[in-house]
Amino acid sequence: MIVEVTLFVAGLAGLVFGADRAVTAAAEVARFYGVSQFFIGVTLISVGTSIPEMTTSIVAAYYGAGDIVVGNIIGSETSQITLAIGIVALIAPIVAKRREVMVYGGAMTLAMIIMLLTLEDGVVQRSEGFLMMLAYVNFVYILYTNEGGEEIAEEVIEEEEPPERGLPIVAFGLLLVVVGGQVMVTNGIALARLAGVSEFFVGLLTGLGTTAPEIVVAGIAAREGKAGISVGAILGSNITDPVFSLGVGALVADVVVSDVASVTLSGLYMLGVSLAVLALFYWRKGIDRRAALLCIGLYLPTFVVF
Repeated sequence: MIVEVTLFVAGLAGLVFGADRAVTAAAEVARFYGVSQFFIGVTLISVGTSIPEMTTSIVAAYYGAGDIVVGNIIGSETSQITLAIGIVALIAPIVAKRREVMVYGGAMTLAMIIMLLTLEDGVVQRSEGFLMMLAYVNFVYILYTNEGGEEIAEEVIEEEEPPERGLPIVAFGLLLVVVGGQVMVTNGIALARLAGVSEFFVGLLTGLGTTAPEIVVAGIAAREGKAGISVGAILGSNITDPVFSLGVGALVADVVVSDVASVTLSGLYMLGVSLAVLALFYWRKGIDRRAALLCIGLYLPTFVVF
């Protein structure tokens, strides 16, 4: 079991690190060529930061591990909306405009509801996956009409990277993503069988793992007093994962979950805490340190409610 745990952690680390480097370098190269902030924000970054979840979905779907696919997405969603926001706001309060909360929060809530309705029968078919991806494209269009997306790019891009320096980093990062995802999923399945726990539980742990680096980076940025983290940057991947990441996995193979009751319970908890945090955002126009403690507290029952 020690070997499986080591390989699982190594694969997760490679997956997350590779995705982070690939996304940042790709955004910097795009900026070098004069690509608009909006395009970078809603495509390269909003989709790119979900590469770990998308890769996990594709590989796990290929191996028939639907519980890991769904567990990873629910775990990532729940940890980002509670733990990530709570830790960042504890370091430096987050200020939000109510209009942003309505646009991004509404899209996130709708994405979660679509995912839960699709999983009601325990199977996400290819046709459903395709429709879910179309729903995400529709969100991008709505975001465009609301002139959003620029603030997402501003908080990731630090400089304009020339292609001769940036493209090799993108290629290396994507290679780490592919290898890391393969190693993590295969050993996650083996670990679940050896430890006698459900693959869904392993997926929840994976979701926390893919969110941890984002928490660290955002926390450091907040501590150093850099530009405030926008609602779009915080909720961006929470909109992408339930429909786009899950849809991508379903295109590879039907995503089948073995314990629909556990998935439904965890999914409803994810939706409930998300609505609670959004209500705090809207009511208080952001998250201060007192509300941050509440957000962190909401994460604690995650591994009990399943």
